[in-house]
Amino acid sequence: TMLALLSATTLVLVAGVPWMLPAAAGGTNLKSPQNVEVYIVDDTFILRWNRSSPSVRNVTFSADYQIHENGAWLQLPGCQSVASTECNFSSVKLNVYEEIKLRIRAKEGNNTSPWRYVDSFTLFEKAQIGPPKVHLEAEDKAIIVNISPPGTKGGGMWASDSSGFIYSLDIWKNSSSGERKTKTVYSRDKIYELSPETTYCLKVRARLLPRKTGAYSPVYCIKTAVENKLPPPENIQVEAKNQTYILKWDYAQENVTFHAQWLHAYLKKIPGDNSGKWKQIPNCKNVRTTQCVFPKNTFHKGIYLIRVRASDGNTTSVWSHEEKFDTQLQITLFPPVITMKPTNNASLRVYISAPGESENKPVNHLYPLIYEIVFWENTSNAERKILEKRTDFTFPQLKPLTVYCVKARALLQDERWNKSSVFSDIVCEKTKPGNTSKTWLIAGVCAALFSIPVVIYVMKLLFRCISYVFFPSSKPPSTIDEYFSEQPLRNLLLFTSEELTERCFIIENTNTITAVEETNQTDGEHKKYSSQTSQDSGNYSNEDESTGSKFSEEFLHQETE
Repeated sequence: TMLALLSATTLVLVAGVPWMLPAAAGGTNLKSPQNVEVYIVDDTFILRWNRSSPSVRNVTFSADYQIHENGAWLQLPGCQSVASTECNFSSVKLNVYEEIKLRIRAKEGNNTSPWRYVDSFTLFEKAQIGPPKVHLEAEDKAIIVNISPPGTKGGGMWASDSSGFIYSLDIWKNSSSGERKTKTVYSRDKIYELSPETTYCLKVRARLLPRKTGAYSPVYCIKTAVENKLPPPENIQVEAKNQTYILKWDYAQENVTFHAQWLHAYLKKIPGDNSGKWKQIPNCKNVRTTQCVFPKNTFHKGIYLIRVRASDGNTTSVWSHEEKFDTQLQITLFPPVITMKPTNNASLRVYISAPGESENKPVNHLYPLIYEIVFWENTSNAERKILEKRTDFTFPQLKPLTVYCVKARALLQDERWNKSSVFSDIVCEKTKPGNTSKTWLIAGVCAALFSIPVVIYVMKLLFRCISYVFFPSSKPPSTIDEYFSEQPLRNLLLFTSEELTERCFIIENTNTITAVEETNQTDGEHKKYSSQTSQDSGNYSNEDESTGSKFSEEFLHQETE
């Protein structure tokens, strides 16, 4: 039995070798498909590739897909044994946000090529937005546009984004000189301000933020109708007053009645016909005036659309332009309250208190307000205007001791609504002296402190000069005083009564003259005074004649001895 089993196994292996070898050999000769790409438009999934050997016929292609990493490879529906170079695998039920991998290979008879792999991707990333379907309806001065979102009804690619599409519409007159205009529209919208009995053409494409832009639809053309005898009302406006809203419009003709309706604005974003969802505004049916008043509780918090039409018996106008109405913005803005205080450095600090509603409730915590401030010098007509979000700011570096005035008004930050309050009361304030006066004061003090020592020093020098000239010292030095009498010296400048003379002496011996004087016997010391005299001493005496005579006699006496 064991021998028989071994013989059977050997037979199977030997029989299997001829079946595997051709495949291996064929795999070497048959190449994989080239340039494999995935094309996805809306809910249509296409896989395309190129043949590696165009000359080889009878080659088919098969593809597999893998959802999870290291998961099992499954046959891709619609892409098995395909003779062409593309296949449609739209029937596969996949999560469009889940990553998927694909692979494809060629097959000829029993020969197969190696697999060609496609990098992992998600269907949503690869998907492109296709052209939308468009249906048009004509009025005399408008065209109603109905747009069906891209993709198939009930398709999975745009199932969660069908209401998020933004449609861009290009419209022009069907003539060679027609100017193209681009508008952003809802899935059901109306193009106004057109000419009656005129052919217009348009095309539409869809966008999905942030970065997907679709292809344009085919061009659609339609001719507007004959002008209606009754024009639609114009300039629709809504104003808030206390607990009511006042709806106003303009109309030229008389003896007509008016009818007004409203619709939730978000319904415009939902694809489909919403003509049956418009509702009647209370107190605004069959009115003969160009306004109607209805209570505020008609609308809850939100954004609405309002339209009006005119009727004259059996003749009815088309609906007016649909006016957007935001209940949060239908408020009366009161002027802000301004306080201004002078600060140092010749500046003015401004404080703004936010306005309130009629119930004295602050509105700046619900609505983004900005303030228009007008600022000017009281003696000048030149005004300076600024926009400021802050409620506390400063006007710096103004003129010292100058009166400035300011007024302000509140504005809603959303410029589309053009809401503003009236201007506040004018507030004026005078600036402080500023740093200029302080600087000069400090400089003056420093200069005074610096000049005091200088003045004292100059005064001292002047006093010494005056004392020297007018009040000289009457006593000469002790070394000279021995040879002069005790008579005080007279100032040469003051002594003008008699002519000054000069006595001269001829000295024959020019040796050194020594005067020796014995000091007090108790000291036991001697002083010697020596002086060298030249042949012409050049000394001039300022003493009077008697003093000079005495000095001469003493000098001659010593010389003879």
